[in-house]
Amino acid sequence: MKRLLLVFHSQSGRTAQLAQAVAEGAASLRDEVTLRIRRAPEADIEDLLWAEGLLLGTPENFGHLSGLMKDFLDRTYYPAEGKTIGLPWALFVSAGNDGRGAVTALERIALGYQWKKAAEPVIVNGEPDAAGLSRCSDLGQTLAAGLALGLF
Repeated sequence: MKRLLLVFHSQSGRTAQLAQAVAEGAASLRDEVTLRIRRAPEADIEDLLWAEGLLLGTPENFGHLSGLMKDFLDRTYYPAEGKTIGLPWALFVSAGNDGRGAVTALERIALGYQWKKAAEPVIVNGEPDAAGLSRCSDLGQTLAAGLALGLF
């Protein structure tokens, strides 16, 4: 069984809706992939070191990652240094603007961790609609399938 970690932060509930869709997509491969879901404040280094793939979900706050998502990344960076190199990751963003700032911030942080981007970010503007939720479900399924098939 491959191990996939989903870490997200949601204050308004929008990112939580997206995370649910991502989880449902990943769960379609539950016979091959174990999914662990954590809210960013509860996620820790043990979760990160457990993971063989990583899905991150954040609202766009002031054109950046949410503070609690950044906190998770700050808390795990040095303890994980050199231990998660090549970890495949993907991002979904609940945006009130265009989401680019949050994506750019995570891409820079992921370079520091030396993670490998497994899929293009999914940005959902405003209230999640059926199309945005479907794209998030596809993202979860894509990362889970890539792990299951050994593509990452």
